[in-house]
Amino acid sequence: MESPTPSPSLSRPAPGGQRPVARWPDQAFFVLVLIIALVVILLAFAIVAILIYNSQQSFRVFGWAFLYSATWNPSGQIFGALPFVVGTLLTSAIALLIALPLSLGSAIFLTTAAPRWLRGPLGTAVELLAAIPSVIYGIWGLWIVVPFMRSTVNPELQKSLGWTGAFSGPDTGFGVLTASIVLAIMIIPTISAISRDTLAAVPAAQKEAALSLGATTWETTRVAMIPYSRSGIVGGVILGLGRAIGETMAVLMVIGNSDKLPISLIGNGSTIATLIANELLSNTGPLQISAILECGLVLMLISLAVNVVARLLVWRFAGGGGGKAE
Repeated sequence: MESPTPSPSLSRPAPGGQRPVARWPDQAFFVLVLIIALVVILLAFAIVAILIYNSQQSFRVFGWAFLYSATWNPSGQIFGALPFVVGTLLTSAIALLIALPLSLGSAIFLTTAAPRWLRGPLGTAVELLAAIPSVIYGIWGLWIVVPFMRSTVNPELQKSLGWTGAFSGPDTGFGVLTASIVLAIMIIPTISAISRDTLAAVPAAQKEAALSLGATTWETTRVAMIPYSRSGIVGGVILGLGRAIGETMAVLMVIGNSDKLPISLIGNGSTIATLIANELLSNTGPLQISAILECGLVLMLISLAVNVVARLLVWRFAGGGGGKAE
């Protein structure tokens, strides 16, 4: 009995040995996703082009001095971005220093030490923090964190560390440190959720190999799990840092909104995002609008630099041991 002859369309290649021509639904899908990708790229370039075009007047008047000038005087038509750049970087850095150990600690607890019945509810509770609107964080900071800082934390910092100069000046509860604490609470769920997912993705054989050699739970986490997951952890940290850099409303409500260079962590300050929110619609003329938009361009460049550094770090860790046990 002869076997059935295969269908020519399945057994015979296209003329010349080439692949069969894709059907029209495949071609339409390819064109659709290509258009979507191009639109996203064009939107990004359009934003940058608009910022560059509208900030030309400020750049012509102040030049590169705009970046290192500490004077922001709308009445005198003198504008410098240094106080806001410093405020943005300072609040984001302090927030990251506070949030990183809390985020990583909670992620390690949820993946290694928490009982199974607790992991789901507690993990969901941490992730729900990311769904809270920033204005709610701002209200919480205004009514809870600011009075607590004014009555308890700042006086103790002035008493014990006032000699450093980092905690000098009048204490109103508002300031850079208060904004950093609120930012830290806001970015904890982002870093924690991504770190937890990457730690949970470590193969069981990786952990069992360490345990079979007599390692404790902490040693297994430190030697087997964290090195394997560090590229994902770095990615989560950078995502949290990106949110801290661009956060506006919550910071606006607790930082004090001063256009002076912050010289104390308990003193008032401002960030680029809060400057734009404060002054874009209440400006003194075209030059100030141009200066504000140039600040927006600087913020976008800072965010771009953070993302480039993140890519390099993830690439470095992935190629030099990240994702693999060392």
